Amino acid sequence: MSKIGLFWIGAMIGLALIVGGTWFMLSQNYQFKGVVIDPPVPAADFALRDQHGNIYRLSEQRGKIVLIFFGYTNCPDVCPITLSEFKRIKALLEDQADQVEFVFITVDPQRDTVERLAQYLPNFDPQFIGLTADEATLEAVWKSYGVYQQKQDTGSAAGYLVDHSARTYLIDQRGNWRINYPYGMASEKIVQDLRYLLKTQ
Repeated sequence: MSKIGLFWIGAMIGLALIVGGTWFMLSQNYQFKGVVIDPPVPAADFALRDQHGNIYRLSEQRGKIVLIFFGYTNCPDVCPITLSEFKRIKALLEDQADQVEFVFITVDPQRDTVERLAQYLPNFDPQFIGLTADEATLEAVWKSYGVYQQKQDTGSAAGYLVDHSARTYLIDQRGNWRINYPYGMASEKIVQDLRYLLKTQ
């Protein structure tokens, strides 16, 4: 091989090492945008029924990132806004969107039946997963994730409202509870975290 050929091979190897080293340093210094669970803890498993009547188990989702939000379909503000943000996050992820699952778990099982979830979620994205169960089963899940929920009688014909936690939970590809996002966190910031995890895990 000529000296010129050897030169270019050496240059390419050097460039690869520089790029790799730069990525390694950047990855070591990455700061997540949400509230980090440090160290990450195994996410509590659950088996709940989705809007198609199938059992959804968190432990069977390894290899994907799962974003979880606890809410209810009669929510007037926080829940539809969050699901709209989920839709935006999915759009921003583009070809990586199939590596993330968007999960909505009810805090109002009396009204959020399988049928009701099936009607509601397509307003945002038909691939979003809605989960429900009897109240005793859900209470165990709420407790595992520190979810607050409390009915509030409005005294109106519209029925009661439900006060509830408004965090979004990120479960990573290994099934670890990794990050909490407060309500109102910018979609772009969450997408940055997702892209980082999809590239490094």
